[in-house]
Amino acid sequence: GSVVSAIGSGLNAIISGIAGLLEAIVYAIVTVIATIFDVILDILCCRCCGRRRTRMRTGRRSYSRRRLGRSTY
Repeated sequence: GSVVSAIGSGLNAIISGIAGLLEAIVYAIVTVIATIFDVILDILCCRCCGRRRTRMRTGRRSYSRRRLGRSTY
């Protein structure tokens, strides 16, 4: 009984290790694919809506500067 239990525990540990390794590999691949997809979308959005985005960014920067100026006084 104890020999079979030890073999079962060993197999369980090996299978768990392999599963963890596969999970890490799949997570890394999905992360890389999502990052590439985000970069492609950013490039497409900058080409299509570049003027609108720059206006929004400058508006945010001026607002944050005003806000910082008020907080220091």
